[in-house]
Amino acid sequence: MSPDAATAHRPLDSASFAERGGAARPDRARIVHLGLGNFHRAHQAWYTAHAADAADWGIASFTGRSPQQAEQLRRQDGLYCLVTRGESGDTVEVVGSIVEVQDASRLDRLVELLSDPAVAIVTLTITEAGYRLTDSGTPDTSDPVVVADIAELSRVFAAPPSDAAGGATVNGSLSRLLYGLDARRRADAGPIAVVPCDNVPNNGDFVRSGLLGLAQAASSELATWIGQHVSFVSTSVDRITPRIDGPVPAVEAAGWIDVSPVVTEPFADWVLSGDFPAGRPAWETAGARFVDDLEPWENRKLWLLNGAHSILAFAGLTRGLETVAAAIDDPLCRALVTDFWAETVTHLPEGIEHVEYRRDLLDRFRNPRIEHRLAQIASDATTKVRYRFVAVAERTVAEGADPSASARAVASWMAALRAGVVPADGAAGDLSRALDADDPVRALLELVSPALAMDERFPGLVASALHALQATD
Repeated sequence: MSPDAATAHRPLDSASFAERGGAARPDRARIVHLGLGNFHRAHQAWYTAHAADAADWGIASFTGRSPQQAEQLRRQDGLYCLVTRGESGDTVEVVGSIVEVQDASRLDRLVELLSDPAVAIVTLTITEAGYRLTDSGTPDTSDPVVVADIAELSRVFAAPPSDAAGGATVNGSLSRLLYGLDARRRADAGPIAVVPCDNVPNNGDFVRSGLLGLAQAASSELATWIGQHVSFVSTSVDRITPRIDGPVPAVEAAGWIDVSPVVTEPFADWVLSGDFPAGRPAWETAGARFVDDLEPWENRKLWLLNGAHSILAFAGLTRGLETVAAAIDDPLCRALVTDFWAETVTHLPEGIEHVEYRRDLLDRFRNPRIEHRLAQIASDATTKVRYRFVAVAERTVAEGADPSASARAVASWMAALRAGVVPADGAAGDLSRALDADDPVRALLELVSPALAMDERFPGLVASALHALQATD
């Protein structure tokens, strides 16, 4: 949609979108999303907008940590510009699949939506740490938010239905989802699919375990209902979507005034495995893949893309670099990545293409027009190290092979911690104590993998790699 003299620089809303020939939008929400942010809008919302039956599948999106996104998008009727930034230029499209935006605190509206039999799917982009679960997928009862939520949910679920309808005050994302699912049970609204879209291995089972753990602590009746009526779909998601600050010239050039545009790369990938008992959009017509065994595809993306991102963030920030493009052009950072890849692919099964994928990743990382900030990638670092580095290292050690590359990846994290360039995360206290320990390498390893900490060889490899990295900075 190119602007003309009559329509240039119009505020983005339903009326101006329709006047400029925008596609018909869904008239109701059939998907609820928790975690409204840039990635959701560049990925799940984009796939839904491009599905052949897009007009049947509106999305009601709830924010995660801040109400700001809901406030901004509400003024635009949920519409936003998606700027796809290739090396040769930008393309702009207005995405219309989000038909409702709400702050996370609107539990009353979440209850209404999940009590509607027409709502068939809940998608999630909460991030690894945001689930408030242990590594094994159980509720983290050392987290005061989890403890308070369980107490509140137990109180509400034990109350008569008329009292329970009066509302609860819960702060965790899974706790809010659980509250909404209980309303669906009470309304006899039928089955539903929960689809996490975060970088957690086997994320469907992970969320299922956490949600059932919360339910069993608060209401065994609800836990039984979830086991019978809720499907959990595992996914692998892939699209680099950097945080942006300030105006995006391409949006203005397209004639829109958009207070919340999204910038992303041309590449997009979505692989899903699981059942949708109440139906789903034809996402495959937009390029998504549905498979029986997700794990190898998930590992390819988690280890090769996300693992490389974390290495670049840790090593790059330590070396004073700011973006992925700058870090991948740094010889030391690039060598850490390519060596880690060489170790990683030995754990991918035959038939999972990775040679071209790695070449494509280098091109994607080098895209000078995607300003992917290393500080953004470095957030929630402790959790990411477990999934992205430790998972590879433990497999290599178990096979009796050489884990030197994964040891260097772990060492890049430790070097960044020592340099003070990693944003604080939920493990800040434990990290501080480990850094002050007599053997900080082994103490830090204990936080991410007790097995590797106890291995005869691995801590020494990490210590040597850490010494070498610090000598180059």
